[in-house]
Amino acid sequence: MASAPRPPPVSTLLRILSSHPSLSTAIHAALLKSSSLSNPIPIPATALLTAYANAGLPGAASRLFDEMPARDAITWNALLTCLVRHTRPAVAAAAFRGMAASGFPPTAATLCTMLKACSASRAFRPGRQLHARSIVACHGDVIMDTSLVDLYMSCGLVKDAMRVFMLTKCPKDSALYNAVLSGCVENGWFREAFSLLRWTELNGIFLTCALTACSVTANLAYGMQVHCKALRRGFDSDTIISNALIDMYSKCGRTTGARIVFDRMSGRNVVSWSSMIDAYGRHGHGVDALELFKMMEKAVPLVLPNAITFLAVLSACGHSGLVDEGRSMLHLMKSKYRIDPQPEHYACLIDMIGRAGQIDEAWDLYCSLTTSQNKCSSAIYVAMLNACRVNMDAVRGKKVAVHMLDAVPQNPAIHVLISNFHSAIRQWSESDESRRFIVEKGLRKEAASSHVSVV
Repeated sequence: MASAPRPPPVSTLLRILSSHPSLSTAIHAALLKSSSLSNPIPIPATALLTAYANAGLPGAASRLFDEMPARDAITWNALLTCLVRHTRPAVAAAAFRGMAASGFPPTAATLCTMLKACSASRAFRPGRQLHARSIVACHGDVIMDTSLVDLYMSCGLVKDAMRVFMLTKCPKDSALYNAVLSGCVENGWFREAFSLLRWTELNGIFLTCALTACSVTANLAYGMQVHCKALRRGFDSDTIISNALIDMYSKCGRTTGARIVFDRMSGRNVVSWSSMIDAYGRHGHGVDALELFKMMEKAVPLVLPNAITFLAVLSACGHSGLVDEGRSMLHLMKSKYRIDPQPEHYACLIDMIGRAGQIDEAWDLYCSLTTSQNKCSSAIYVAMLNACRVNMDAVRGKKVAVHMLDAVPQNPAIHVLISNFHSAIRQWSESDESRRFIVEKGLRKEAASSHVSVV
């Protein structure tokens, strides 16, 4: 009588588990049969928990943790990493308290994981407490400092992040520089971002962040220097950096430079095509944008346009007064590519036909959209109100204003738009009333900003 095949040893199962987390359920069964999960040393159970997390099964990982007869600090850290990775910060905070209650002091890995949770939820007060714990426990290293910089940058506390960066005693690595640079760009500290360029070895993330700063500030001089650095370091074949270069040249008004980068790309994705189409549309080259879109449809390998691509095309048609072409693009979007137009696409069309003086068609489209709750948005209200202002249609404009106030009554920008509409049709008392409402309710419109590059 043939004997049953012996199960593979635990070491073999753990190796399979680390490389194939999708087999977690099957290997879980094998580990149960071998009684490995009841071992007082929780190495197999911890490896299985990590595999469940990597397989996208945080619920299974949590259940396994609850069933474990023994746990150590590594097991707790694996659970916290799983919860943070799968965006469960509140559960992670509870588990962090449970770890301390079980007699396991937080390790450096524990604190870094919880700092990521605080960064994701922008919880700067718990983050400061974790910062204090790291100082008391002498857990300072470059990984900890990078996590702290991420926390403070995500919460908008740039000065605190820069203080951590400047006081870092260990050698700074590229991850720390990337965290500082991306945080400065996201928070609008562009001068500090530019100053970092001279202090570190350039990499793809650093170059992309630098180009983003140049785009936002329309700083062509710095952008061209970054382009030169990318060429010298061989990053010009990187698709992400090439896309950032297209955006930079476009924002700086150099569509020719953007097209040169686009033509030299060895591999273009949908972002590349959409960015170049948007560059043409932004500067009033609607015909060029349409020609590029037709090239995209015939490109090899095939790159299918998405909703953002069609938004760029519609915007280009609107800026160039190509109304018939804009209508056909919206029809093509629905009929050929089966993409459901979103409110921003309809807002582009309303603005386009409104500027062309076809207010009746714009109004009919607006009315059809307002009857469908999932198709109406503030962008459509604004587009229709602007169409009424351009065509001096006071009756319809007042109706749109009422709809806007019903939808977003506490948005000060809406009241400013309504006031400007009344001013355009010379209804001064109504315009003043909208302005008074902002003052009486204590509303504050977000201040505009501009950047000037002095070369």
